[in-house]
Amino acid sequence: RPLDGIQVQIIKIDDKPIDTWSDDLLVPDGDIGELTVNGDLVSKQYFNRPEADRLSKIKDGDRIWHRMGDLAWKDNKGRLWYCGRKTQRVVSPKGTLYTIPCEIIFNNHSDVLRSALVGVGPEDKKMPAICIELKKSDKKIITKEITEELLLIAEGYEHTKPIKTVLFHDGFPVDSRHNTKILREQLTIWAEQQLK
Repeated sequence: RPLDGIQVQIIKIDDKPIDTWSDDLLVPDGDIGELTVNGDLVSKQYFNRPEADRLSKIKDGDRIWHRMGDLAWKDNKGRLWYCGRKTQRVVSPKGTLYTIPCEIIFNNHSDVLRSALVGVGPEDKKMPAICIELKKSDKKIITKEITEELLLIAEGYEHTKPIKTVLFHDGFPVDSRHNTKILREQLTIWAEQQLK
């Protein structure tokens, strides 16, 4: 739930700057959009970074809405459900896929340590692929069998059905400060090399 004193609104996903606030930007509850916040704790501007201000600040009279770059949806109890970073969504010909809702499905497989959704190919026509890091194990793991199992699991959910490519990685690149923060941009480059 949002913290007291912070207003949160979810707006339509757009990669371009938005100069002025309008309620037309809002998405209905239940739809995925970009989180925006307003309140005393929210910075009004970046220091000497006008381009960052253009991309992440929306003027609303004397107030400023800050675009978080995070995607989420709001339920009917006012709770926010995180769906990943805006820059890491995969826009494919079959629709847009979001990292967290897709990855949680694959992470439920007993042999999967973690997964990462990436998009390979040209912009706006990305092919979704799921990268898999397996748990360390003494048992012999047959990736062909796991691939079949993961694709079968993916077929059971509308938002993962478009994923037809599974790639196995020995150890995801992660932010040195946050061992759980997957560097999906690096993983995307690796995935594209694997699929050449």
